[in-house]
Amino acid sequence: MKNHWSVNTSELEKDPESLAIWKLEQWVNWGIGSTKASRSDLIKYWDRLDLDEWKKKALSLALF
Repeated sequence: MKNHWSVNTSELEKDPESLAIWKLEQWVNWGIGSTKASRSDLIKYWDRLDLDEWKKKALSLALF
């Protein structure tokens, strides 16, 4: 994961669930990260992800 200028990732690392959600949001919205997002994690945190509306609709077609 690349460094993000507006987020203190060392604070996020204290809460693994918040870190996972943040990484998924960065991956989907901005393409940040070198690994693919886990399908199971996307489904697990789907209701809590803050995603671009159109990207969320498109991704939901692939997931469900």
